[in-house]
Amino acid sequence: MSVTRAVVFDLDDTLYPERQYAYGGFAAVAKAFADRLGDPVEALARMKRLLDSTNRPRVFDALLDELAMTDRGDLIARMIETYRNHPPSIRLFDGVDPLLGELRKISRLGLLTDGRPAAQWAKIDALGLRDRFDAIVVTSELGPDCSKPSPRPFELISSRLNAGGRNIAYVADNPRKDFVAPNALGWKTVQVRRPDGLYAGELTAAGGAPQAVVDSLDRLAEWLASR
Repeated sequence: MSVTRAVVFDLDDTLYPERQYAYGGFAAVAKAFADRLGDPVEALARMKRLLDSTNRPRVFDALLDELAMTDRGDLIARMIETYRNHPPSIRLFDGVDPLLGELRKISRLGLLTDGRPAAQWAKIDALGLRDRFDAIVVTSELGPDCSKPSPRPFELISSRLNAGGRNIAYVADNPRKDFVAPNALGWKTVQVRRPDGLYAGELTAAGGAPQAVVDSLDRLAEWLASR
């Protein structure tokens, strides 16, 4: 059994429900562009539905398709900018706050997340997490080609936490990209797979199978202690 000296968490859909952030962004877009999109309540409902469809990567384009809007100009770009810059109204999953407090007593804590820096730091601050971790890495701040599954951000946070191999664990939700690099580096890996998670149905990447799958973070500390 190896002591887990450090635990690194993903952010979106691991520590808080990403749907909250998406819905808040959609609401901001629906309100800001009501003159083009129509009733904000209906526009919001349409975007929520599209989020759970094959149109997830292009919700705004699909919305305008549904509205038969051909004269778009720079509307999509402005909708994306509004979405990205909206003030997040999000909260941690139940149990995360006490878990971080419990783990902080026995391990160093890290946060490693993909995404645009301004948006990710806004989420981190909205959740009150900036001072809860010993190291935070937003992969896009490291330059191009440094998003997961690149090993570079994992190597960096490992160095900052002074832990590696079986002494460090990564806890995340997306098997398509989250666990390839930490598996290759010999870390412990745990997937949080919630039924309503945005990436619950993602296929597992080659070399990206987590060593454990849990449906909540309630027993994470116990699992880590046993490994």
